[in-house]
Amino acid sequence: MDARATPENWPARAATVVADPAVERRVDALLAAMSIEQKVGQIIQADIASVTPDEVYRYHLGSVLNGGNSDPGGRYNAPAKDWLAAADAFYAASMKRHGKLPRIPVIWGSDAVHGHNNVVGATLFPHNIGLGAARNPDLIRRIGAATAIEMRVTGLDWTFAPTLAVVRDDRWGRTYEGFGEAPEIATSYAAPLIEGLQGKIGDKEWLRGPHIIATAKHFLGDGGTSGGKDQGDAVMPEARSATCSARPISPRSTRACSR
Repeated sequence: MDARATPENWPARAATVVADPAVERRVDALLAAMSIEQKVGQIIQADIASVTPDEVYRYHLGSVLNGGNSDPGGRYNAPAKDWLAAADAFYAASMKRHGKLPRIPVIWGSDAVHGHNNVVGATLFPHNIGLGAARNPDLIRRIGAATAIEMRVTGLDWTFAPTLAVVRDDRWGRTYEGFGEAPEIATSYAAPLIEGLQGKIGDKEWLRGPHIIATAKHFLGDGGTSGGKDQGDAVMPEARSATCSARPISPRSTRACSR
């Protein structure tokens, strides 16, 4: 098999955020002051069901997440105030003085994929496959904004969303996580949803105030795996990968989805 890629298939995309020299200097200063142990800890993400605030402090962990069955105190019906208390405890631990090492706040990620859906009492929105049928990018933007506010209220600052999978095999058990089989749908929704969650680049409240961090996921070829196997292999021609699976990620491609 010829494993060489064809660059012409992949539209060039320039960075949308210009590097800030002041931020770069701050990052360099942090890295210079960090210990090896702290650098290792910063790239580790622990599930809240398996980690305590004391361990976040002790091992310099950079982030935590609540997996599909993880809740504050192990209670599936934990109220919003308990989520906030847990978030505050992890944050306080990460900022507690640790010798001369710089303090870096921990961040908490959650699968808020159709609203802040892990929290009892949060606003729930339809699954992505239903929203795809709506063909309404402005609605998607407003859903992103509402989700971000509810996450901020509980102290969380990072969502593992949106899912930009282009579903090409209905046997995949997670088809409902995608907006549909046509890449144009996810492409039209990607930017509005991310802007609803994060705010607009350049705006005063971008990644501030009522906004959080978004994550476009999962992988190139997600939704197009052989036989519809979850987390399986996506075996397809490069042209189809570029025009179908990658379209929501590289929206400058205007070529029709190749079979």
